[in-house]
Amino acid sequence: MAERAHRHDIYGLLCPGRAVFELLANKWTGLAITALAGGPRRFGELRRKLEGVSPKVLTQTLRRLEDNGLVVRTIYPEVPPRVEYELTELGRGALEPLAHLRTWIRANTGRFASEGPGE
Repeated sequence: MAERAHRHDIYGLLCPGRAVFELLANKWTGLAITALAGGPRRFGELRRKLEGVSPKVLTQTLRRLEDNGLVVRTIYPEVPPRVEYELTELGRGALEPLAHLRTWIRANTGRFASEGPGE
């Protein structure tokens, strides 16, 4: 019974929601999801939109999103091959909570201490 109690408790070690929280709490994940809100994008478009992301990190992020069913990757049989990334229904569902977070950040950015974390 104790194991069951932790099954849907984000603070519980065995809670499956913990992995989802960890995925969505990553800055590049949230930014990639919101960058795909307008529809399918190619890798280069995403990289230009997400200033500061390295190709390696963007590739890893898109793979994690695809592995978790948030993004679908489509390869078009062209020369050279064209690859697009698009949100799935599950991925589109993450847009609303991420929009709330962006709204809160915009409203409160000026209230944060001027020093960075740990300074």
